[in-house]
Amino acid sequence: MSIATVNPATGETVRTFDELSPEDTERRIADAARAFASYRTTGFAERAGLLTRAAALLEAETEDIARTMTTEMGKPLGAARAEAAKCVKAMRWYAAHAESLLRDEHPADADVRDSGASAVRTHYRPLGVVLAVMPWNFPLWQVVRFAAPALMAGNTGLLKHASNVPQTALYLGELFERAGYPHGCFQTLLIGSRAVEAVLRDPRVAAATLTGSEPAGRSVASVAGDEVKKTVLELGGSDPYIVMPSADLDRAARTAVTARVQNNGQSCIAAKRFIVHADVYDAFAERFTAGMKALSVGDPMHESTDVGPLATEKGRADLEELVEDAVSRGAAVLCGARRPPDHPRGWFYEPTVLADISADMRIDQEETFGPVATLYRVEDLDEAVHRANHTPFGLSSNVWTRNDEDIARFVRDLEAGGIYINGMTASHPALPFGGVKRSGYGRELSGHGIREFCNVTTVWQSAD
Repeated sequence: MSIATVNPATGETVRTFDELSPEDTERRIADAARAFASYRTTGFAERAGLLTRAAALLEAETEDIARTMTTEMGKPLGAARAEAAKCVKAMRWYAAHAESLLRDEHPADADVRDSGASAVRTHYRPLGVVLAVMPWNFPLWQVVRFAAPALMAGNTGLLKHASNVPQTALYLGELFERAGYPHGCFQTLLIGSRAVEAVLRDPRVAAATLTGSEPAGRSVASVAGDEVKKTVLELGGSDPYIVMPSADLDRAARTAVTARVQNNGQSCIAAKRFIVHADVYDAFAERFTAGMKALSVGDPMHESTDVGPLATEKGRADLEELVEDAVSRGAAVLCGARRPPDHPRGWFYEPTVLADISADMRIDQEETFGPVATLYRVEDLDEAVHRANHTPFGLSSNVWTRNDEDIARFVRDLEAGGIYINGMTASHPALPFGGVKRSGYGRELSGHGIREFCNVTTVWQSAD
């Protein structure tokens, strides 16, 4: 597999990199294990100081790393700056809150009196070296949302990043070392996907986290299961965006456009299936389609661009196949469904809205990773719930209604790791993030995320 920066706006190869040799990979695993042996004993104040310095460096270098991300995967420059700012926020949040999130827990005396203990507590200890296998779509954020809590918990990290964002990957490895972390605490491995299994099977690697495709998740989970190692998986999503009759249609339609095309439509938590009650379907479809048509598609380095190119040529080809299959089976094209004629270079695709979706279309069950939305008309709340859950995925969901009974029903019955009411799904350091079904398992962010890679230890002390 080629490890290279290829500008998706032009298709030009900017820079190529050699893959680490097995010997170099071995040295980095050994460095991570040695670093863990001492780093695990540091206090929260020391760890917080290191992470705060890393946040300050990133904040000062936002413009440079934003341009690197845009060059490598095509997100609009403004979105890249926002991604860097979000990382800074998360790093500072964990620096401030990790100690309280991992504070010892003490059961009530009455609950453990019959155990014969004079003292009992639950103590959180780091697991060790954690391997992170990360995707290209949020090349900074996906890594930081793992690294910040893992490092604050006392773990060390090895990053295997996507092969099309090597410069961002190298920046991350250098960032933590420049911030003063002991050598080996966080390192980038420029390796291909075929080399991941050997790293994961290494006995010095304690656990793994992966954000990416379902096949990649299955592969990592299979190896980790064979080795009996902890994993956290955040995989694909086909999030429903439900609009009920009581919704504020103007707000719902405006937000729907952003929810669909964020990151050029390449986000696991982007709304993808728009499920609209028949009473407001036509009005919503008109507003939503007009909003999608009005988006500016172009050079992601231009401040006025709303939607840049897809990150890879294969990604665009896969998206085109889904759209062509749907259209051939009767889907109606309300806008888009083509490459923009004024952008012959690069991997651009017009914002697209498809209606009249049926169960025989691949797009009904497969994730659309690009600026393509599917519209569904439903007759009542029961059908909305059924349609929303009729997917192998369960990452997040969006509900637009001002009816309290509707809200209670959706909160009870939607099969998803998140339910966002009258707003757009977005991750936040204080909120747990993750999914169910084929969207993966485990949680990132919040206290749940920092405790995923901890040894939850019962400490029992005799009364004698």
